[in-house]
Amino acid sequence: MQANGAGQGQESSELSCLNSAQNGESSSAGGTHSNGLLSNTDNGNSVGTSNGSKKRLTQGEEDVIRLIGQHLHGLGLNQTVDLLMQESGCRLEHPSATKFRNHVMEGEWDKAENDLNELRALMHSPNAIVRMKFLLLQQKYLEYLEDGKVLEALQVLRGELTPLKYNTDRIHVLSGYLMCSHAEDLRAKAEWEGKGTASRCRLLDKLQTYLPPSVMLPPRRLQTLLRQAVELQRDRCLYHNTKLDNNLDSVSLLLDHVCSRKQFPCYTQQILTEHCNEVWFCKFSNDGTKLATGSKDTTVIIWQVDPESHQLKLLRTLEGHAYGVSYLAWSPDDTYLIACGPDDCSELWLWNVQTGELRTKISQSHEDSLTSVAWNPDGKRFVTGGQRGQFYQCDLDGNLLDSWEGVRVQCLWCLGDGRTVLASDTHQRIRGYNFEDLTDRNIVQEDHPIMSFTVSKNGRLALLNVATQGVHLWDLQDRVLVRKYQGVTQGFYTIHSCFGGHNEDFIASGSEDHKVYIWHRRGELPIAELTGHTRTVNCVSWNPAITGLMASASDDGTVRVWGPAPFLESQETDGLNENCSNMDS
Repeated sequence: MQANGAGQGQESSELSCLNSAQNGESSSAGGTHSNGLLSNTDNGNSVGTSNGSKKRLTQGEEDVIRLIGQHLHGLGLNQTVDLLMQESGCRLEHPSATKFRNHVMEGEWDKAENDLNELRALMHSPNAIVRMKFLLLQQKYLEYLEDGKVLEALQVLRGELTPLKYNTDRIHVLSGYLMCSHAEDLRAKAEWEGKGTASRCRLLDKLQTYLPPSVMLPPRRLQTLLRQAVELQRDRCLYHNTKLDNNLDSVSLLLDHVCSRKQFPCYTQQILTEHCNEVWFCKFSNDGTKLATGSKDTTVIIWQVDPESHQLKLLRTLEGHAYGVSYLAWSPDDTYLIACGPDDCSELWLWNVQTGELRTKISQSHEDSLTSVAWNPDGKRFVTGGQRGQFYQCDLDGNLLDSWEGVRVQCLWCLGDGRTVLASDTHQRIRGYNFEDLTDRNIVQEDHPIMSFTVSKNGRLALLNVATQGVHLWDLQDRVLVRKYQGVTQGFYTIHSCFGGHNEDFIASGSEDHKVYIWHRRGELPIAELTGHTRTVNCVSWNPAITGLMASASDDGTVRVWGPAPFLESQETDGLNENCSNMDS
């Protein structure tokens, strides 16, 4: 349904043949032609069939014919529209609407105003006439100003627009345009295309919104319906993981949209075995170029992601974390990485990732447990705390800026406002803490311990791993539980789930049954179960830049990198299904 060069008034060779076949019927059928639109002369709305009988069209069939007619008219295939309306006995739009359209496009404003009186009886809301008249007069006023007819414009403003007593604020704005010194200045200040076809078409689009579709179809209605159909199919596609393109030229309308599971990060691309003990955490950098992994073996390994092959290579190892590394947090610009230890660890390490140097090591007290951390969006501060009742805000040099006593922290997150810190505590809740005005409030209340949580990029949704319950999705703004995801095995281990994919449409989590589970955000049942790990999967991280790349860290000492199916012959690819169970049913 692409135009492919069919411009206004241009007719193809096929169209010429079609016109020749009409043998003058178009002009003698009794219908009125105006700008290619045919008024109805056959109230029966019936078409001929192969056996010569007349078939009466249903309302749905009439609507389809009108939609096709409008689309063809937009391509400039006006004679084809005439023939279509003749044979079907349909009417593209009401004759009064056709007349109104022509007068608007020709700039005959007085005639267009008179047409409104005819249209009044066809409208559901008579009050809409005032709004339509206002739009007409506004266009008339602007065109007079552009032509330098200031007196005529002033007469429209005072004698026609003001007496309507509608949208006086807009009238005040319009009056200011009288001071414009030239046409370019007017177009810039009014944010208006200027006198001509473009602005009049835009005006018609606005005017059509006040008319019932039985009188005049909404603009580009067929394209709108097709776009909605494509979007609906994409929304229902379990594995759609690419940017939505609203341009109909980028998709085929001849086939239903479907994404193969083989394009989804369900298949093991790499197994990283450089750690020599349980791997407790993994996290891709914000730009997606690196992966950091932390292990019980006391090391952090930084991996470089190849931009072409998406393979990971060991970049550097950061050593010396005596208690092991159970949590990692990248600074907003990916310059720094903070490493935390398990419950009995009182130290926090801040590394410069680019140089591999330790920027600072923080330990406020040997009785502290600094097990969680979150960066402020400014990249100059961070908050840290643990389960022994302390909660600090520090700068890059480890200086203590603020503290919140008596808060036993399990997990932390800084919201985008730069002021609010979310903290899950030992009372099975998430509270919001404001370090500027020293206020706090309850946001989430669960019935079981919150082992970890993460927040979506827009700050609206929180993903919780809840002991013995699994993965829960909360709306932080409305403070309601949105969804409970099924399938995962979650006891009292700390497991970190994540949002991922384009527009964060997917959710992934590790599990104590050695699997990685993936859900579409809107569905409670998993769309994939990834097997391969041999012990508990502690953490999953989805690459924020490469939507088909994901990593998981496990107590089996490995990090698995997941991606689409390798490029193999179809019969070979079928054999890859053993590590990605299809959950479509």
